[in-house]
Parts: sequence; structure tokens; C-alpha cells
Amino acid sequence: MDSPNLLLGADPAGQPFGHPLRLGNRHGLIAGATGTGKTVTLQRLVEQFSQAGVAVFAPDIKGDLCGLGASGQPTGKIAERIASMPWLNYRPEACPVVLWDVDGVSGHPLRTTLSEMGPLLLGNLLQLTESQQAALYAVFKVADRDGLLLLDLKDLKALLSHLAEHRELLGDDSALFTTQSAQALLRRLAALEQQGAERLFGEPSLQLEDLLRPTPDGRGVVHLMDASRLVHEAPKVYATFLLWLLSELFEQLPERGDADRPVLALFFDEAHLLFDGTPKALQQRLEQVVRLIRSKGVGVFFITQSPTDLPDDVLAQLALRIQHGLRAFTVREQKALKAVADGFRPNPAFDTLEVLTTLGIGEALVGTLEDKGTPSPVQRVAIAPPQSRIGPLTEAERAQRVAQSPLRGRYDTAIDRESAYEMLSRHASEKLDPQAPATPKAGGNGVSDVLLDFAAKTLKASARQAANQLGRQLVRGLMGSLFGGKSRR
Repeated sequence: MDSPNLLLGADPAGQPFGHPLRLGNRHGLIAGATGTGKTVTLQRLVEQFSQAGVAVFAPDIKGDLCGLGASGQPTGKIAERIASMPWLNYRPEACPVVLWDVDGVSGHPLRTTLSEMGPLLLGNLLQLTESQQAALYAVFKVADRDGLLLLDLKDLKALLSHLAEHRELLGDDSALFTTQSAQALLRRLAALEQQGAERLFGEPSLQLEDLLRPTPDGRGVVHLMDASRLVHEAPKVYATFLLWLLSELFEQLPERGDADRPVLALFFDEAHLLFDGTPKALQQRLEQVVRLIRSKGVGVFFITQSPTDLPDDVLAQLALRIQHGLRAFTVREQKALKAVADGFRPNPAFDTLEVLTTLGIGEALVGTLEDKGTPSPVQRVAIAPPQSRIGPLTEAERAQRVAQSPLRGRYDTAIDRESAYEMLSRHASEKLDPQAPATPKAGGNGVSDVLLDFAAKTLKASARQAANQLGRQLVRGLMGSLFGGKSRR
């Protein structure tokens, strides 16, 4: 735990090879063709961070990364590699793991609210056109202006229906919100529900302090998100949640400057999904946040088949590159292979391009940074096996980890407090009841009586929520505005 390096494996001379822990916030990449050992390398790196006291959040794409929660049982080739590294001091050991699942089946339910996500990321999730995105901004503007909480999908649907009947509430933005745009938004929300995405939105929402809290013995907790269903059935939900988490970390964490270790390592598996079809405005903000978040003590690590899956502006920010073997059968693949090789600082001991196609399973070309911050020559490394299990937990073991989780009971039961849906439903009922007490009239700002009434009750009863909303304005300014950069939360 006191080691200054993240120990990755052995160089050709059999000596330990690592990456400085203090550079863990400078981001990294694990790449390679299917079956070349990326998952085991990821597991090794996660272990090293945890043992160094750094919290980790990572998606479990294939369902086998959860083996981090059990001790290893090395046999065969794995045992042979361990024997070839006597300095490794190998000791089978499980990592402290907390399991999460958007569906709430194989881990704690993972949630956020629509108000926390904001219109830009939600628009990316819904894959809106420019006019539909403008309409969504107008809806969020009304909600923010009047203190109207948007917690889950039924809140947004209720507000959309209400504004479709009372467009005057939109004021100067009424031209942005047409009947057609309202109907289109409702259709997109219905499609999102069919993907099971409604379970992502609600309360209690994920609190960052629960991710960063270490174990009593000082190890970083490894938080694993079961993404096996999302990646195949709802890839936009998967990608948008990770983008939201990145933006929340940037907004909420304080500046740390140079430190001996990061506070959190955030892993993005299937990283190409973060950029496929992403609007230019959002991609630019993502690149900006990746560049700036290292000063908050967060290291971002991308896992994908080829570095070419990432934008050049992101690749330029990576201090650690772990490249497993690649295959090139077409002219296009050969050009991509050369581009990967050219991304490393040459090592006079071997031809990088040639080695890329001959690396064995569990071997990688690794580029790090020297003390002066310049790239070190690329090195061929045999990756050290993890101390945890290579392979998934059983269903019984998963259930045991959830039952023994330090967060047990904190997120498991959904809370559905009064928000837009409940308030607008009650208002509709009162209009049908002639004996219903009169509600206050609208003021001179064009806000309806129902929204004024809701704002008064909500702001009085939810002072903490209001404070949280105000505290989130920074990320809305950076990540959440296409119109002049103003906060709209």
C-alpha cells in the first residue's frame, strides 16, 4: 500500500514494471483485440488502486470482473506466470467490493434524478434533434424557475403534458415548445421506458461520498456496476450514466492539486459507446472535463479494442497506455495498426509495429511517463496475475456480498416523494372538484397558480434539496447548456 508504483508486471529482463501512483490522475487506456487479456489487466490495475487506498468505480460488462470480490485460485498458466515473478509476493486476496445494478437485481439499485442529469445529457440519452433539444431546455427552464422537482420519468411526462395544454407558462420560450415537439419527447420517453431505463431515475440517488469512503483498514472500495444487460439492450443508458457520473465528480469534488495518489479511479469499458453518435457540443464538454478533472484527483481509464475508438483530444491526455495484441487483416486495419504503433515513443530494442501483432495472451506494450512528464520508451510487459479470482462470482456469492455490503439498506428501497407528477395530478383533481379550495392566482411573471403553489410548498419543505440544486449549477454551466452557458437547475 506504501508502494509508489502501480505494479503491472515484468519487463523482458524479468524485473518489476509499474506506473507511478502519483500519476494515477493523468488517465489511461487498456486496449487490445478480444481474447488478448484486457479484462485480467483491468482486474490487476483495479486491485493495485484499491490496495493503495484509491476508490474505484468500474462497469462489469461481461459479468466476470466481480471476481475481484473473491480470492484467487491460480492454476496452469496463471500459476506458471506467478512462479516466474518471485518478487511478486503473491497472496490470494479478495478486494472490498460493492455491487451495483440499475435493475436492482444483482446489486444495490443505481439511480440518479432527471434534475441532477440535466437537459444536455438527457437529450443525448433520448437522441433528440436540435429542435427537440431546444424544447427540452425550455421544459427544464420552467421546472428550475418554479422550483419544480423532476425526479423520475413520470415527473417529466406530467410536466410535458401540462405545458402542452398551457404553453403560456413558457413565456418567451413558447416558440421552442410546439405540440409536435411535446409529442416527440413523450414518444422518446416511452421508448426509453421499454428499455427499462425508468429504473435509473428516482431516489435515493447515488451519493459520491459513498463511493469515496475507504474500508477501516484503509483500502479503496471497488464499486462494480453490472452493465451486462445495458451494454447490449440500452447502450445509450450505459454511456449517459457514466457521463453523468463524470460530470458530478467534476462538479462536486474540490481542487486537490498535486497529490501522492488520486482519490478515485473511474473506468469506462466499451469506451467507444461514450463517443458514438454523441453531439459535438457534448463531446467537446466531455473532452474538457477529462482534461480538467485530474486536478480533482480523479483518474479516467478507457477500455476498448483500439485507441482509434477515442478522439485525438482524449488520447493526447493519457499518461498510461496498455496495448495488448492487435490483428490486421485489411488495408484499413493495417493503417490503424501503424497509427497505434506510432502513438508510442520508440524503444530501440524492438520494432513496435512488429511486436504488436506477435504479443501473446497476457502480454502488452506499455507506455508511461518519466519523472519530467515526457513519455517513456514503450516497453514489452508480461502482466502480473491479479490476487483475486479470474472469473465471476456465483449467484450465491453475489447475494452474500450484497447482504454484507456497508451500504445495505441505504439504496435498496425506492423513495417516491412529492414532485411534479404528484403536484400536477392533485391540481387536475382539484379542478374536477367544485368544492376544492381556491388556489393562489398567478403573479405578474406568467407562472401558473399550480406552479406557484408547488414552489412554495416544495422550497419550504425541501431546503436541503434546494441547496443541492444551487450547488450543482457549475456543471449545468459547463456540461448542461447550449444556450449561452447559463445555469438552469
